[in-house]
This record gives sequence, structure tokens and C-alpha cells, in this order.
Amino acid sequence: MTNKKILITGASRGLGLAISKKLCNDYQLILHASSPESFTSTLPNSELMFADFSDPEQVTNFCKQLKKEHGDSLYAVINNAGVTFDNSLIFQPEKAIDAMLNVNLRAPIMICKTAMKIFSLSKEGVIINISSIVGQTGNAFQSVYAATKAGLVALSKSLAQEAGALNEEHNIRVLSVSPGFIETDMTSKLPETEKEKYLKMIPSKRFGKVEDVADMISFLLSEQAFYVNGTNIHVNGGLF
Repeated sequence: MTNKKILITGASRGLGLAISKKLCNDYQLILHASSPESFTSTLPNSELMFADFSDPEQVTNFCKQLKKEHGDSLYAVINNAGVTFDNSLIFQPEKAIDAMLNVNLRAPIMICKTAMKIFSLSKEGVIINISSIVGQTGNAFQSVYAATKAGLVALSKSLAQEAGALNEEHNIRVLSVSPGFIETDMTSKLPETEKEKYLKMIPSKRFGKVEDVADMISFLLSEQAFYVNGTNIHVNGGLF
């Protein structure tokens, strides 16, 4: 067990919860959710922070609290929180577009900004932004969602280069991870015909589990991955 702290956003369920369970015995965790009612599980070595990322003011306050309370020991950030409202763009309400842009892209950018300030002082740290395969392939009725996920990949590559440009000697890494078809609440809503179509396209012949992604996150945080930086890691069973 280390005293290094890791922030995991969207940690109350699905992929975020799986990552939290994977890491809770090795790190001190800061678990984020939109509200206290979101958490139904209690994990060891963890504390909670709440903010509705669709509200820019709450994101600003969240970042200030993060720096004030954890700035001396924050080691990593996993930007996992995300929302999708699948719809044809011509019928997509502006409120839904704003929510996806704010939660999926603006909030991670602001959290990355805070983390980079902290890491620039400690000369070490890891940021892992959870993207999606649709950020590279696109997907009908997910145009805005796909755009936000593609943005996270570009953000990660750019920040990795910035860290190197601003720090002579450092161990600051920024990466993105793009899960494929993972069994979560989000994907469970897809019609069976759609699931069957994707399954036929996956060389590994199975859908991913949240644990598959959590295992990758654990590796990327470890010393064995210290030279993995500025890249996008696919966890998708070969689906493209």
C-alpha cells in the first residue's frame, strides 16, 4: 500500500467502479460521483468527492477542492466519467449536446489542467483519459459522443508533449485508453441485433469485461509502464 492518491471520476458504477476495486488495495483513492446517492459500494482506502460535471461552476469548485485537499499527494488521475445521449444529430437537443461536451470533454480538460499544475511541482504523475473505440471509428447516432472521445485522445497526446517541453527531468505521463464493446449499463441498452453484429466483428469472439480495462489501467500506473506515454491504448478484442 502506498500513500499516493489516485482520482477516479465516474467511480460509482460500471468501468469506474471496476477500476476502483482493482486499485483500492494498492493506492489511496479519491472517488468521484455526481451525487452521494450514486454510491452503493464502500471500498477501503478511499474517500469521496461529488460534482455534477455538466455544470461548469461545479467543475471549477471540484478542481479547487482537489488541489487544496490533495495537491501534496496526488499521483494519478483517471478521467472516466462520461455520458451519452444517442440520437441523430439533427434531432439532438442542445441541452444533450452541452451535457456531453461538458461531462466528456470540458471537465476532463479542467481536471487535467489542475493535475498538470500539481505534477509540475512534484515532477511525477499519470493522467489516463478514458476514450472509446468510437472516437476513432465513429458511430451513427453518437456523433457528439464520438467527437468528445476523439478529443480526449488528442488532449492526451498534446499534454504528454507539453509535459516534456515544460519539465527537463520528470516522470509525468499522459495516456488515453479506448475500450471497445465492454459489457456495462451503457452497452446493455443496445438492441440484441446490434450486439450480434458487433460480436461477429470481434476477433476475440467475446465482448469485453470491465475487468479487462481495469487490468490495463493497473498496468499503466505501474513501474513496468514508465516508458508508455503519449499514446492511445486499445482494449477491444481486435474490433476495428
